[in-house]
Amino acid sequence: MINAERSPEKTHYICQTYVEKEAGRDGQGGLKIAKQLEYSTASEAQNRAEREALSEDCAGANAYMVSEDPNRTNWTKRAYLGVLKNNNGT
Repeated sequence: MINAERSPEKTHYICQTYVEKEAGRDGQGGLKIAKQLEYSTASEAQNRAEREALSEDCAGANAYMVSEDPNRTNWTKRAYLGVLKNNNGT
């Protein structure tokens, strides 16, 4: 008998924020991850990303979702819900 039951995917809703990284010896700056926060819903992650992007020290924020299948070793899907940039002072 074959078990036709589908493996349950788990979805994670993430808000990831960035701060500016100081220029190195090559003179180039960049961004680095500051925070990575998980939420129960897409709207919670997106709302947090919007609030974080308004912060003075935040260079930008992403809200995205990833799905995982416990029967696989890798993430199955990634979808961006929003990419926000802080334009304060630039």
